[in-house]
Amino acid sequence: MKFKKWISATAASLLLATSLVSTIPVAHADESATRTIAEESIYDLLVDRFFNGSGTNDFDTNTQDPSKFAGGDFTGLQDKLKFIGEMGYTIVSIGPIFSTEKYDGSMPTSYTTIERHFGTTEEFQSTVEAYKAKNMSIMVDFPLTNVSPNHEWAKDASKADWIASTNNGQVQWDLSNKDVQEALIQAVTEFVSTYDIGGIRLTNIAGADTAFINAVIAALKETKTSLYVIANEESDADFDATFSPVTADIYRNIFKNVDMDSSKLMEPFTGEKPTQIMVDSLETHRFTFDSANENMFPPTRLKMAMGALFMLPGIPVVQYGTEIAMNGEAKPDTHQLYNFKTDEELIDYIKNVQSLRNQSATLRNGDFEVITNENGLLVFTRSSDEEKWVIMVNNTGKTQRVDLTPEQLGEGKMLNGILHEEKVRINEKEVYPVILDREMVEIYQVRNDEGLNTPYMVALGLVWLIFIGFVVIIIKRGKVRRQEQDVQ
Repeated sequence: MKFKKWISATAASLLLATSLVSTIPVAHADESATRTIAEESIYDLLVDRFFNGSGTNDFDTNTQDPSKFAGGDFTGLQDKLKFIGEMGYTIVSIGPIFSTEKYDGSMPTSYTTIERHFGTTEEFQSTVEAYKAKNMSIMVDFPLTNVSPNHEWAKDASKADWIASTNNGQVQWDLSNKDVQEALIQAVTEFVSTYDIGGIRLTNIAGADTAFINAVIAALKETKTSLYVIANEESDADFDATFSPVTADIYRNIFKNVDMDSSKLMEPFTGEKPTQIMVDSLETHRFTFDSANENMFPPTRLKMAMGALFMLPGIPVVQYGTEIAMNGEAKPDTHQLYNFKTDEELIDYIKNVQSLRNQSATLRNGDFEVITNENGLLVFTRSSDEEKWVIMVNNTGKTQRVDLTPEQLGEGKMLNGILHEEKVRINEKEVYPVILDREMVEIYQVRNDEGLNTPYMVALGLVWLIFIGFVVIIIKRGKVRRQEQDVQ
């Protein structure tokens, strides 16, 4: 079984590579300096629930109690750097990491010290540097309010007037208090000055007015010009990207089943700024939970959602565990320990789709035009002066056909399907008949029709040579074993 899987993976990798050769501009090392947040993709995780790389910080951990610390740490993030990197994410959002009374960082007791369960300051800095060396950046959550009653500021009698209220066991700061504002700005800018992170996500911002949030953003940008600053709540402040919980609801409801109303699919792209697009968040029920409630097969549903998510003009934000169809209705059940021993089919799918996106500037920020969008059937193009792509999302219950014209694609062209290796050429009716089975996504590269794809044929031949070579080796080994048995 492992041998068969290896051969399949080798073939897929070679064919994918040859499909892209000489047609997609190669990303240069200095590209990160010119990238915008619209070109990034975010992997959203919780340090405690990802991977336990060191036992030295396992203080009172309990993997059997989902409300307790489980042992995940910065060392674990370094251990799994390759795993995340191979999926193609460029930003790893690791949640709040300040000293806290809860595994998810939701009860911070400080804005200056780092949670000891996660590791030391040196281990955190080492993690940041390790990811940066692989062209990925670390993003950290900074909560503006909703802290533990044991927070160092809350226990300081001289700061009693900083507290506006106490609800749900958490302290809310008076965010209109100038001293509180100055202290928060100082804390977050000192953190960014100390660690070479790539982004800050401001959380718990509902009680803050826009002017104050803009002051925080301005101070952060002054501290580090290239820093991304986003939020996980709606706001009119000058964040680098917009956020709306409605967006997640739109995508969740469209892709949790087939033949769903997709008329609202384009709503997130009406603003001037790029928007965060996702199918769930760490604060909501899992997409797997929704699709299972529809009696649908979650991995197939997730392929549909991920295939569209990475190709649309927004910032894909994917929660840890989505690639293994993690389930759950509410936290902490939605914050399960990551299982690295699950099937990798969906992981490989994300690798392939993100590989295309990361190699093509056009797929990240090219012009976007919708050709068809009707009850789950979505066809759109991403184009630039250098290249053009056609993406077909057949989220319906039957095979679909869409006829594209030379006016839409250009004269003398062909469509080269990347994921399913289908070639589409113009027919006798002067159209390009694009046909796709139910519940599938295909990404077509528009190319000049030059007949046989030589690199593709060479790669296919190479795959067969590798396969035949392994078969010969196995046969020879079998003969040697039989000879040895005969001698005995």
